[in-house]
Amino acid sequence: MKPLQAVVAVFRRLKRSRFLRSERANATIEFVILFPFFILLFTSTFEIGLLMVRQVMLDRGTDETVRTLRLGQWDIPEDDPAKQLEVHEAMKKMICEFATILPDCERNMLIALNPVETDTWGPLPQGAGCVDRNAEVNPPRNFKPGVQNEMMVIRVCALQSPMFPLAGIGAMLPRVGKDHYALVSTAAFVNEPGS
Repeated sequence: MKPLQAVVAVFRRLKRSRFLRSERANATIEFVILFPFFILLFTSTFEIGLLMVRQVMLDRGTDETVRTLRLGQWDIPEDDPAKQLEVHEAMKKMICEFATILPDCERNMLIALNPVETDTWGPLPQGAGCVDRNAEVNPPRNFKPGVQNEMMVIRVCALQSPMFPLAGIGAMLPRVGKDHYALVSTAAFVNEPGS
């Protein structure tokens, strides 16, 4: 008997057997087919909801901090990097107080503050600039206070870890590094006269 004929004979015997006529375990087969899709839907829904809550809270923290910045309540010297770093850390702390849902907020956040050239409307530096998790110290790259009546743009980047990094939306989020995605909040304001 040739191998192909043997396989055909086995299938003929199986066809007549009770195994193929039995309807037991139909629910198990449906479960095995549909369960992964429902889990994928659940994890994606949870991930996108968490991402949106984090983004809204970061925006709120940024807006509340920009309000105090706009009114000139922060003294940011133009030529003192140590004082600029101190103000940068204080601003991060204030944003994180308003954005309470962001885990490890101050360690994962970087703020860029740039004046806008209203004469030429030149482009701002590319990207928001996020924290380098491999570096021990992450000083702000662009943190210029501007002058009176000058338009300013503040960009805040907070790195966050997905809740389900291997499933659904969590697997598709663009990564910064290998484990995090970036939440970026941007606000514009004009330095008040006399501030």
